[in-house]
Amino acid sequence: MHYSFHTANRKTLYDSLSDGTLLLSFAGEALRQSADAYYPFFANRNFVYLTGLSGSEPKGFILLAKKKGDIVEETIFALPPDLLAERWNGRRLPFDEISELSGISHVLPLAEFEGVFHKAVNSGQFGILALDLERHKLGEPDGASHHFAKLSAERYPQLAAASYSKQMRIQRTIKMLCEIEAMQEAMKVTKAGITAMMRASRPGMYEHEYKAIFDHTLTDYGVLVPAFQPIISAGNNNFFIHYDSYMGKAEDGDMILNDVGACWDNICTDVSRGWPCNGKFSERQRLLYEVAYNTSEYMFDLIKPGMPMADVDLIARRRNFEYLKELGLVDTYENAGKLIWHGGAHHVGYDVHDMVDLTMPVSPGMVFSVDIGIYCEEWGIGFRLEDNCLVTEDGCMNLSADIPRTIEEIEAEMAEDA
Repeated sequence: MHYSFHTANRKTLYDSLSDGTLLLSFAGEALRQSADAYYPFFANRNFVYLTGLSGSEPKGFILLAKKKGDIVEETIFALPPDLLAERWNGRRLPFDEISELSGISHVLPLAEFEGVFHKAVNSGQFGILALDLERHKLGEPDGASHHFAKLSAERYPQLAAASYSKQMRIQRTIKMLCEIEAMQEAMKVTKAGITAMMRASRPGMYEHEYKAIFDHTLTDYGVLVPAFQPIISAGNNNFFIHYDSYMGKAEDGDMILNDVGACWDNICTDVSRGWPCNGKFSERQRLLYEVAYNTSEYMFDLIKPGMPMADVDLIARRRNFEYLKELGLVDTYENAGKLIWHGGAHHVGYDVHDMVDLTMPVSPGMVFSVDIGIYCEEWGIGFRLEDNCLVTEDGCMNLSADIPRTIEEIEAEMAEDA
């Protein structure tokens, strides 16, 4: 993505800040796995949204200093070039490349941060320290922002801590054109991965074989890391919503549950398809799949700007229930949870479950999933049909509509290599 996008994101953020604010956004660092092994580095998505830096920049961060008169100074602190360290761990971005990617001309080594920050605080121009202090759940370990907030409270009690997390949610709720274009590119890769699995599908195939096909297809497009850990299961494993063991085997007559996504330019997709491993829907599979498909189509006809965001889940659940009731599988709406186990209208973007302002009504530029799940243990059939919905000025469009989703399209795709 061009640096102008990230420059505009920063401007919107610091326009929301009071004069006299120092703001820090941390990239994060690789977590220790065991002994001297570390998990792959994954940059904080707010940091990426503000800078465009997502690759090999662990431990880096950005400092925004907003002075009186709307004067803002931007500095990125990063690991400096180090030939010995790079010999072991790979190339570090030179400072000129960091500037080119981010649009921030002032880049300094990490070691200089303490002095720069101390000087800024003691200049008397700043009274607020803004950090990303959001927690996903209670009891989770402190991140870099929370650690720094505690350190700052001890060393610089004159700085009042503030969180800019809410503002980041607001900004990330509405996608810009470049984000939508990146998602459309990611969707092409996602389609290629899903259809490759469909065409290879057969009874006796292991879940890890499906995953290997998906992973290989993504790498053919230069996508080395998926948008999230793929969920690929067969048969009874479909009744574990976030299953990722990949050790089961598809038996003749089993449904394959497939919840996967690629990313492009840091933008994610999240698509689910279900299909019979043998390429032909049974009568019961067909009945349940038509319920999910008809519910999904109903929602794509209904969604438009102005409706409460919470209604997307509620209306989809109600419609799904009505169809299932017609089949005699559930009697009352209060018992719908017997077959409908989850909602499915989370936003998609820099995170696959994107961090957005959930109080906003459905608005143009939003992208969220329409996820219809049906889990009928009585029939041994569980799957979900999930697409990504882009809200337009007068309705919406299905960004993943090109990925086979009708029974006829799926059976035809699977017959290609039969």
